[in-house]
Amino acid sequence: MSPVLIASEVRPKAPECSAFLYDMMTGLANLPRSVPPKHFYDAAGSALFDRICELPEYYLTRTELGILHKHAREMAAQIGPQAEIVEFGAGSLTKIRILFDAFEAADAPRKFLPIDISGEHMNQAARTLQAHYPRLAVQPIVADYTEPMLLPAPAASGQRVGFFPGSTIGNFEPEDALAFLQQAAQLLRGGGLLIGVDLQKAPEVLHAAYNDAQGVTAAFNLNLLRRANAELAADFDLDAFAHYAFFNPVRHRIEMHLISQRRQTVHVGGETFHLEEGASIHTESSYKYTVEGFRLLASKAGFVPGHVWTDEQRYFSVHWLASPAA
Repeated sequence: MSPVLIASEVRPKAPECSAFLYDMMTGLANLPRSVPPKHFYDAAGSALFDRICELPEYYLTRTELGILHKHAREMAAQIGPQAEIVEFGAGSLTKIRILFDAFEAADAPRKFLPIDISGEHMNQAARTLQAHYPRLAVQPIVADYTEPMLLPAPAASGQRVGFFPGSTIGNFEPEDALAFLQQAAQLLRGGGLLIGVDLQKAPEVLHAAYNDAQGVTAAFNLNLLRRANAELAADFDLDAFAHYAFFNPVRHRIEMHLISQRRQTVHVGGETFHLEEGASIHTESSYKYTVEGFRLLASKAGFVPGHVWTDEQRYFSVHWLASPAA
């Protein structure tokens, strides 16, 4: 994983499509085949994910929302007055509102920097947020927070605090999760990070969450190929692939794959790729942690683990991680 850099202004990045093309071609050429899950999130993919979050089987969002609603004032106290908040993978900006509403007016955050790879989706959400909180300085940043990037220098007053809900940290391989947290600890020095982490639980609960009866998760997975056809002049036949998700108990993770339903040839970026029947494209992993296991990881990254909030079933957790100034 590439480092997050700190600077006084935002640096333009290469067109998102170029990274998508590189990752798609590399992912199809290598074995096992894989494509990073960040490429799910064009406008259509982001909208599908919003639908996933409302599904009855998908416990993650409603459980995390319940924790936030119940403990938002305690979390606001950890964040402190007049903070600058950076949200990684901001998406629809739904959860951050719960935190904003928990502050007394005099202590409310002064600046908000949402970062997301899906610019159209996030910018629309940021405009709505700005209208709801007119005194908040909102500065959306369209970027991939797993790539090198620059952020504005932090304000002189108030601490800089990160917000990373949704258990997106579970999509990182363990070594990449450590690298991200290390860079976040440097970026947020003197402040901290409020992060959502999904917990280990019964496999049948996990299986249902990623194989919903309405097929929305399957559509979300297949949208990756539709996006490749639209943006990369690829020729994937979506009917020739099937969504497949399962829990890997040895690695404590859900794996999502696209399975080729027949022997076929696809073209991407002028290159030809041959897939046998049953061939897999690994599109996402979602690691599930224990509370103590994640706290240990955060400590290795340079954070000082603080309070942890969980639901009654201990399905999900929200962690406060302090980042010492020195």
